[in-house]
Parts: sequence; structure tokens; C-alpha cells
Amino acid sequence: MSQPESKGSQPEEQPLDPATLRVQAKLKRLLAGSSLIMFAGFIAVFAAIFYKINSSDGGASGGIPSTIAVGPDAVVEDMELIGGRLVLLVKENDKSALLHFDPSTGVQLGRTDLVSR
Repeated sequence: MSQPESKGSQPEEQPLDPATLRVQAKLKRLLAGSSLIMFAGFIAVFAAIFYKINSSDGGASGGIPSTIAVGPDAVVEDMELIGGRLVLLVKENDKSALLHFDPSTGVQLGRTDLVSR
């Protein structure tokens, strides 16, 4: 009942010529190839997101040192976190210096003495 039977009201479809069939087949292959590439792109994006979520270096959960040794006469005047390093400006006996530390372990990475000229 969904399709009324009408005899002779619609002309029968003519078979397609070979050139049209080739174009139709080519378009189907092109659609399948582009769909496959888009699907692979989605998989790559989701894999990158999953990798970034699961490969965090644990900066906050990696542990924070309880003490950092700066010297017996040192007074910390300023502190900055620059490029993954903790940089302290300290004053020791009328001399200023920059001390570079690893913020997760508390190990001193370097020292820069500030001199006037």
C-alpha cells in the first residue's frame, strides 16, 4: 500500500551508457577513498589527544622538595619559575646572585653571580 501500483504511468529507467557507468564507479571509489582518509584523520587526532592526556610528566604529582639549600648567609629577594626552572635572586654579603634549581627535585642546576662594572 505504500507504493501505489500504477501500470504505465512511469516510464522504465533506461540503462546507463558505459561512460556514465565509468564516471559513477570512479565517484564511488573517490568517495570511499576520501571517507577512509577522513576516518584515519579522526583516529590520528583522537590518538594524539589520548597520548597527551596519558603522557603528562606529572609536574604537580612528581613531588615537591621540602627544602632547597641556598647558603647560610643568603637572603632570598625574589623567586620566578622560568622555563621549567626555579630561579631565585639571593643576596649574600652585599653580593647578588641568581640560583637555578630544578623545581621537582630541589637540585641546584647553576649559579649566576651579578657583578657591577
